[in-house]
Amino acid sequence: MTEPGETIDLEITDVAHGGVFVARHEGRVVFVSDAIPGERVRARVTDASKKSFWRAETVEVLDASPHRQPHVWRQADVDFAPEQRPGGADFGHIALAHQRELKLRVLLDALERFGGIAEPAATMATAGPALSDAAEVPDDETPDGTRWRTRLSLHVDDAGRVGPYAARSHRVIEVDGHPLATAAVEQAALALRGHQPGRIDLIQPTDGRVRVLPRPERRADAARPRRRGRPAKSGPAAPAPTAEVVIERVGGREFRVDAGGFWQVHRLAAHRLTSVVSSRLRSLGQAHGTGYGPVIDPDAWHLDLYGGVGLFAATLGDLGGPSTRVTTVESDSRATEHAGENLAEWVGARAETGRVDRWLAKLADEASVTERERLGRGVVLLDPPRAGAGREVVERITELAPATVVYVACDPVALARDLSTFRDGGYEPASIDAFDIFPNSHHVEAVAVLTRHGARG
Repeated sequence: MTEPGETIDLEITDVAHGGVFVARHEGRVVFVSDAIPGERVRARVTDASKKSFWRAETVEVLDASPHRQPHVWRQADVDFAPEQRPGGADFGHIALAHQRELKLRVLLDALERFGGIAEPAATMATAGPALSDAAEVPDDETPDGTRWRTRLSLHVDDAGRVGPYAARSHRVIEVDGHPLATAAVEQAALALRGHQPGRIDLIQPTDGRVRVLPRPERRADAARPRRRGRPAKSGPAAPAPTAEVVIERVGGREFRVDAGGFWQVHRLAAHRLTSVVSSRLRSLGQAHGTGYGPVIDPDAWHLDLYGGVGLFAATLGDLGGPSTRVTTVESDSRATEHAGENLAEWVGARAETGRVDRWLAKLADEASVTERERLGRGVVLLDPPRAGAGREVVERITELAPATVVYVACDPVALARDLSTFRDGGYEPASIDAFDIFPNSHHVEAVAVLTRHGARG
């Protein structure tokens, strides 16, 4: 019987969700890291506890794929011991064009298996370029998909080591570079010394200056003597002591956001995602014969769910004009406060703090006939966390029956599951665009535009 630590030779046949690759050993599926479909590798078994599948990590490439390249993060390459490879760049050994083919394959497979969409279609694009107001290109993606991270989280262990976690672990390893980060963030990261155990966030907003936000662990009983053999209690990383407000700029517009608050990690992502949302809604309006006047009905009621500081609400506002009615809903009260400021130019804009599921339930109970009619002519845009919106939220949205739904997703399986629920409620995708805004990792972003048809069933 194979035990963890043993090595086995495997033929890699496919890619799977989560940055791993598929092989079979004696009839059992094995999920393997650091490989490429078509390769033969020697892999070390890391988990053989499941009957249905094992996990393993590549330690030697026996027959290499033509798509294999030297890893963009030298220390993550296969000739380093797996326990010394940093996490976060699990596709960095694959040529960039092939990375995108594999990501699109994962997305299409999820849409078919979990979304129930026969022969799904989607496009794949990069995160750039960004355009100025004069339609110039002030910034673009790097040829090798590096130097895009404007936000980087590192960890400090009890020995004072600062660095990322080793892949698939919570063990801090020291590294001599951060090639996915911008040069300024990398420089600041490599200079970190003398921090308490916990997490350190590095943030580089539009002004180019890197902020360093230490988040030391809270140790509730650090001052009390411990019983022998019982570790000190520790909680999640403490919030930054002060909330500095920084400015991010997208398409000529400024957005206020806490330095430690949520913002897109890729330096070009916010521009790219808002551009595609705008473009797809414009195309939809033209297809429906509304190519004149505002792209969306300003007198309808539009929602931006999980809205953060109002990035997508502003996109909807730009499409509808100065009188656009749009409400952004976000559970983080600081983000909501900034959203209110960022959306001040639209007289019909509101920013509300609340959990999306509870806010929608309250709306369903209290919405007037007029409000429901306006919602029925509106756009609901949602940008949920990685786990997706979930059945309850999706069903609440379909009950409101908006004319159009725009779903911004950072996980293909969560997107597919939610699309299945949307389809049960009468919505079908008019377009699905995938974006490689996390190059050299397995992550992929997607924007799905849904229109109302008839419920399945």
